[in-house]
Amino acid sequence: MLEKIIQLDKELLIFLNGLGSPTFDSLWLIITKQLYWAPLFLVVFYLMQKKLGWKKFGYYILFTALLIVVCDQTANLFKHSFERLRPCNDLEIKGIIRIVKSSPSFSFFSGHATNSMATTVFTYMILKKFYKHAYLLFLFPLIFAYSRIYLGLHFPSDILTGYAFGVTFGFICYKLYRKYILKTRVRVKRSNHHE
Repeated sequence: MLEKIIQLDKELLIFLNGLGSPTFDSLWLIITKQLYWAPLFLVVFYLMQKKLGWKKFGYYILFTALLIVVCDQTANLFKHSFERLRPCNDLEIKGIIRIVKSSPSFSFFSGHATNSMATTVFTYMILKKFYKHAYLLFLFPLIFAYSRIYLGLHFPSDILTGYAFGVTFGFICYKLYRKYILKTRVRVKRSNHHE
């Protein structure tokens, strides 16, 4: 069963990776770097600060930083436990896929997918009541993590597993943030309601 899943994973990678072309390689090399997403992050930070105020926004940054550390460490732990070769280093397929970027580290699972999904879920859960189009934030992890398949750095299962962990960690982070940081707002609303 596992063999079949791994084979399907490789076939899906070959298909998705094969959709690329040299014309767009430089664009996807930009997309895969977090630094180039900075303008989006700054816009989100601005919207967040406007709605939460400086104190709660400061805690949001702190929670986000801790969330990224947890995601990174979990992904690294899995990578060193499973030691799955990246597509660009997999002898079975490296000769038939487009390798735009290579890396010596292991593949399972994607830290890019985990981090981007976790921070997006956490941010979305806070912003959704303020902005009806907050769901558009999910374009970030979808495009960002797909770049890893395009470049030949990750299998689809690396991305999907990363997403699953990201959703879980992001939701837990939001629950903690809501309980300990947004608690005053909840209490104020309740007391107003009783009046």
